[in-house]
Amino acid sequence: MADPRKRGTILLVVTGLVLTVFAGRLVELQAVKGETLASEALGQRMRVLELPAQRGAILDNAGEPLAVTVEARNLTADQTMVTDPSGEAEQLATILEVDADVLAARLTGDRRFVYLAKELTPETWGRISDLRLPGIFSEETSRRIYPAGDLAANIVGFVGAEGTGLGGLEYAYEDTLTGTPGEMRYERGPSGGAIPTGAQSRTEAQPGTTIRLTIDRDIQFIAQETIAQQVSSSRADSGTVVVMDPQTGDILALATAPTFDPNDPGSADSRDLGNRALTEVFEPGSTAKLMTLAAVVNEGKATPYSWFKIPPVLMRGGEDFNDHTPHGTLNLTLSGVMAKSSNIGTILAAERIGGRKLSKYLKKFGIGQKAGLGFPGEASGYVPAYDDWSPTSMPTIAFGQGFSVNAVQAASVFATIANDGVRLQPRLVDELIAADGTASTPEVEDPTRVVSPETASQVRAMLEAVVGPGGTAPNAAIPGYRVGGKTGTAQAFNADCGCYRGVIASFIGMAPVDAPELVVAVFLNNPRVGRYGGQLGGPVFKRVMTYALQARQIPPTGARFSRLPLGG
Repeated sequence: MADPRKRGTILLVVTGLVLTVFAGRLVELQAVKGETLASEALGQRMRVLELPAQRGAILDNAGEPLAVTVEARNLTADQTMVTDPSGEAEQLATILEVDADVLAARLTGDRRFVYLAKELTPETWGRISDLRLPGIFSEETSRRIYPAGDLAANIVGFVGAEGTGLGGLEYAYEDTLTGTPGEMRYERGPSGGAIPTGAQSRTEAQPGTTIRLTIDRDIQFIAQETIAQQVSSSRADSGTVVVMDPQTGDILALATAPTFDPNDPGSADSRDLGNRALTEVFEPGSTAKLMTLAAVVNEGKATPYSWFKIPPVLMRGGEDFNDHTPHGTLNLTLSGVMAKSSNIGTILAAERIGGRKLSKYLKKFGIGQKAGLGFPGEASGYVPAYDDWSPTSMPTIAFGQGFSVNAVQAASVFATIANDGVRLQPRLVDELIAADGTASTPEVEDPTRVVSPETASQVRAMLEAVVGPGGTAPNAAIPGYRVGGKTGTAQAFNADCGCYRGVIASFIGMAPVDAPELVVAVFLNNPRVGRYGGQLGGPVFKRVMTYALQARQIPPTGARFSRLPLGG
């Protein structure tokens, strides 16, 4: 039998050793690692929520919203706290209008955080919160809405499910519109809610920059409505209207049809989500004769009164060139060449300055260069370098074929003549307004003198003849106002077949023609009912221009109409 005293001593020693280990561990936990462990424990209880930054709004030129961000809530759940998944799902399904079985599955499990629904209105969350369901929470978020629906949708664009821009200015100005997210941290108790006396911190989000456009929503509305009606009645593939202030370069309307509702972009045809006025290019056709004849006048090689003998057919470079309507030999003034849109007369006039000078004028008018709006997918168009011109290039380019433009570029050409021969960079964004209210204006290129003021004035008088008696667009005339413009009916190039198929019917004009304050450009792509620019574009121009003149309170100038001789 062991000595009891020895056994007691051993027990005492072992006990002492155990207590020593416990004491050492206690000292380590409390004194050495106490602060670290406490911090880790707090970290496990802390919940971190991102506070979304308010996305900057997009406004029209009067400050009316086209795109805004509103408060919303994401509905979340802690599955470990849900006591009755089926019962809670039934109650939530009634409010959310979703399948209760799907919700029940989302409420069942051991995950501490799952999403049940996103971007709920505060009112909807309030109804759910009143139910006081265990394990059901929400987090602050926001939702992008477009209060004007499809108005200017192809300009504004849209955002995706994550709130990032996917089209239009929403995409182009993503970094500008997006603010800096904030953060909220709080110590979570057993119920999942914040401990009132627990640790909390909050870093506020910084809102994004608001963009104010040059777009006038009322003019935009009329332009969209009118071009949509004409696309439908002419059975065209699409249509575009551009309205510009030639004295500032401001784009007051940029309408396209068909369009889409940015509140539901997923329901639209993907071809309708872009902005055709900037992304699609085409041969301008006879509207480009403005540049050719302006160059001839500016070089002093002809005046509106200069006479030209127009043969029935003109051969150049081994090819026959004709006018759109067969005729015998005609005697036309330069004004008559413009008014009757004579291809042959335009070629003969262009030959007085030669192809090299014509090429330089096209460049000065901005052809082949982006308009500078910073829009996603903006096309620059194309004009061949002069050294690459063939024997038939000069005659075809002179009357608007063999090179390409987009709708804004074509409108800008007429705005240059309206602005006494000075080309201004088109403007779509007027101001960038920071969260603190400070505003800045995007930089634009320096103005470019293209033709003299005297040339611009003479060319405007020639444009007036187009809508007068004997011109190609008398139905574009507006009672009480002096109006000038040019028709265009160009063959449309089809990339699918590598051939010309269909036409682009267009009309671009200005008013009052003796002191222009507005330019309106109309384009119809591949109309099946009707063909000519004056016939299809003229009425659209008339309605949009008439409304815009009234909306901007532009009175008639009271000057007499020019009556230039046309010949015949």
